[in-house]
Amino acid sequence: HQMQRRTRTVKVYTEKTTDGDSDELSPHTQSASEDETEEWQPESKAPKRQQKAQPSEKKPAVKRQAKPKEPKESKPKVPRKPVERKPRAPRAPKQQALLEEEAGGANQTNSICDAAESQQSGRVKEERLSFIVPDGSCNDNMSRAGGRWSEGPSSSHQPYGVKKEEPEEDFAFDEPSLKRQKTSSAPQGRPTRLPTSGRAFGEDLNMNWDLIQLLSERTGVEQWVCLNISQLFREENTIPFIVRYRKEMINHMDADAVRDVQLVALAKKTQTISQTLKKEGVLTAELEQALRNCRTADELDHVYAPYKKGSKLSKACRAKQLGLESAAQALLQSPRTLDLRAWVKPGTEGLSTVEEVSTGVEQILADMIAKDGESLTHIRSLCDNSMVMLQSSVSKTALKEQQKEGHQGKPKDIDKFHLYCDFTCSVQRIQHHQTLAINRGENLKILTVKVNIPDCVKSDFCGWCLNVRWKPNGYTREELMKILRDAVEDSYKRLLFPLLSRSYRTKLTVSAEKESIAMFVRNLRQRLLVCPVRGRVIMGVDPGFRHGCKLAILSPTSQILFTDVVYLHGSQGNREADKLRHLMIRYSCNTVVIGNGTACRETEAFFADLISRRFFQPLDVSYCITSEAGASIYSVSPAAVKEMPDLDPNLRSAVSIGRRVQDPLAELVKIDPKHIGIGTYQHDVSQSSLKAALDGVVQECVSFVGVDINICSETLMRHVAGLNIGRAKSIAEWRETNGPFMNRDQLRLVKGLGPKSYQQCAGFIRINPLDHLNNHSDAAGGNSAQAAQEKPAAKGKGKGKTKASAAVPTLPNPLDQTCIHPESYAVARSFLSLVGGSVDQMGRPELRQCVEASVKCQGLEALAETLNTTPDTLQLIIDGLTQPPGFDIRQDFEKADFKRGIVSMSDLREGVVLTGRVENATLFGAFVDIGVGRNGLIHKRYITPDKLPADQRRRSLALGPGEKVEVRVLNVDPQRGRIGLDLIRVLR
Repeated sequence: HQMQRRTRTVKVYTEKTTDGDSDELSPHTQSASEDETEEWQPESKAPKRQQKAQPSEKKPAVKRQAKPKEPKESKPKVPRKPVERKPRAPRAPKQQALLEEEAGGANQTNSICDAAESQQSGRVKEERLSFIVPDGSCNDNMSRAGGRWSEGPSSSHQPYGVKKEEPEEDFAFDEPSLKRQKTSSAPQGRPTRLPTSGRAFGEDLNMNWDLIQLLSERTGVEQWVCLNISQLFREENTIPFIVRYRKEMINHMDADAVRDVQLVALAKKTQTISQTLKKEGVLTAELEQALRNCRTADELDHVYAPYKKGSKLSKACRAKQLGLESAAQALLQSPRTLDLRAWVKPGTEGLSTVEEVSTGVEQILADMIAKDGESLTHIRSLCDNSMVMLQSSVSKTALKEQQKEGHQGKPKDIDKFHLYCDFTCSVQRIQHHQTLAINRGENLKILTVKVNIPDCVKSDFCGWCLNVRWKPNGYTREELMKILRDAVEDSYKRLLFPLLSRSYRTKLTVSAEKESIAMFVRNLRQRLLVCPVRGRVIMGVDPGFRHGCKLAILSPTSQILFTDVVYLHGSQGNREADKLRHLMIRYSCNTVVIGNGTACRETEAFFADLISRRFFQPLDVSYCITSEAGASIYSVSPAAVKEMPDLDPNLRSAVSIGRRVQDPLAELVKIDPKHIGIGTYQHDVSQSSLKAALDGVVQECVSFVGVDINICSETLMRHVAGLNIGRAKSIAEWRETNGPFMNRDQLRLVKGLGPKSYQQCAGFIRINPLDHLNNHSDAAGGNSAQAAQEKPAAKGKGKGKTKASAAVPTLPNPLDQTCIHPESYAVARSFLSLVGGSVDQMGRPELRQCVEASVKCQGLEALAETLNTTPDTLQLIIDGLTQPPGFDIRQDFEKADFKRGIVSMSDLREGVVLTGRVENATLFGAFVDIGVGRNGLIHKRYITPDKLPADQRRRSLALGPGEKVEVRVLNVDPQRGRIGLDLIRVLR
């Protein structure tokens, strides 16, 4: 029988190693000897496979480090392998032993891998040649040497092709993670290396798995990129800074992809649970290892559930307290000698009869099966190969409410979920929006949801447990086999099935929430980056019936010129039209922005009629419709009261509507993104995750567009990467006291803005020439350069600021108008000298011609190597030097649509081709404004790759707010107000 068990162990090992996935080895395999462990480790096997091709390079390195006694070339270890298999006989105790061995094996494996790789520098470098940061090039904040921002090249500057010449210590295995250091002491052009062993992160988290490896598996990102991103986050770098100024370290990933590479929450939750259990005195070594082995929240909850406060002690725990654990172990180890009658203790609850003893043993066995890693893996593999279904139906509570008298509202709610009242779908095919809709119906107690797992899974699993995994060691009497069969069935029904159901529901919900948040993020990004309408006097109109239409006339710089209320939809319409004509001619206003709320359609028709009759001549007036979502909430917010204290809240909403077209980004950042009216199921997803993602995308948009620090509002400033409410307030106070900033270096004088904050925000802040600020200067500083230069020095007297003020230059720097980071100024000047240009020529055609000629002649990589920088950094410098003054990345995005006529829904016919603009994108399609007062829906089945530009085909839905599209009307339902559309193409 022992030979049979050994055969089974070797069989499992063979199957696992054949797949090449040794990380998923069963606990049976992990009970092998040290030598056997070394054989199946992938890091140890890789050199052996390469010895035939390159024996001189790799064979000695492996033998010296991984197998110190290998040079003897003898094989005395082969017969020792069976001797090392100590934890063989007992099944139940083996659980604890296996967990301990698993932890020990993981540590041993890591040490073997680290040692082998540190010796094989040649092989490591050959494998990493495709890396952009093979030598662990780090940002300036990880440096130790001195240097100022304005001197020397960027810390990320390292020319390509140098990897082969780097010394062996490029890869710092077994070294502790570097502490966060001041960015002001960054070595210019000599980056410190990143630790390439992800175990440093795992040790901090105190888990039995490698954080970097798990991140790579779950996100599909290379391990070296995950390592760099994790290190950058630990150094408190912001996503905008990483994406723009550390491209080579993240392999040119975008902001959304970088945000996904974070996985520390599970480890922190594990530590919290461990500390809680330790305080309660129930934390054993076995339980602690089980917690550290958890890789998902479901696994963690499954292990922690019996110990939660307020929950009843599990049946298995109560049976163990009665001392029946030894009986359960004996049933598996030596069933011939087990006599349950010997455990009977009359008068003791739970032990008074043989039946009670049998029940206790059964519950302990069921708990062991449910918490066994190999059993969980097997049943999950069975489910993956079966058709698991998600089913929803009307709940009994909803049916009772529907039948009761006086509850007329409930049937309407049921009608909203009529698609899911009898719904069945495979968990592998269900759509994200269907999952969120079902979850909403379940939360409202309208739907009942359950997961259906085929019966074949139960039968196959029970057979596998009885005949393979939990087969007793020796002859077993029928009454004992019945206990084991009942334990397996009870484990499946009471423990494993609920665990699998929760697991499937959690996976579906997490996936759906992630996609919903991603859709919300894309919609918000495109809404914020709508191209501003500059140089126009605009009339913002907040339409209404009884309370009239609120007007606000705004100057080209968004200053309020006039506000009023007019009643366009009553008997006074003609008189109010004359008033509008007078105002528009007086302020030379030829652009009207109408909010899309109540009375929008009627107000649009009123203006369209006046325009068609040329009522505003000699002005050529046009209008557009914009979303007024969140305007009412903003109008009564503290920020609006502070900004417009003497204005009625109703008039503030008109001002907000007009400014949304003049500068959408600057206006929409004042409003909570959840109130902007984009996205779907925003109340059904994790609010903390949604807030973090939306705050992140607002920060990205504001940072990538850039802000003029001397004229931007405090509200906009707080969204710049590296800044927050307190720092933005300090900058605004410094600006009011000392006048406009002359250069970026003066930001160092602001209280609370340290080296790290300066590094993160400096590249996104613009300092435009003072003549541009004449109309925006504060009274304290005016537009006098001398006043701006003298006040910081005067302010610093007696407060320890004299030295800092003296060290900061006060002269303007033309490079402060660009996206070039101060850490790259020296490289930018060297590049200008190389191409024969100067900073005075920035943005001019002659400098662009010189730059293009140099790049064409020498190549970007060669120039970057000459300047001791990276091609990514050099390209960013070239962009900053050649972009025209006042360049705005939003000029390439869509603008608001202005029109002079109106079309009604009755004008639509099937087959009519129209142009429209996407208003909102959802998980099931895109809503398009085609100018008829109702948005049409392009279902996602009509959004196919052949209808999209090549750069949009990789996105999940590929359409977002603001995009102009050509559509064909498929159907019109006037009663329900629905319009079905087919996408023809995206207009550029």
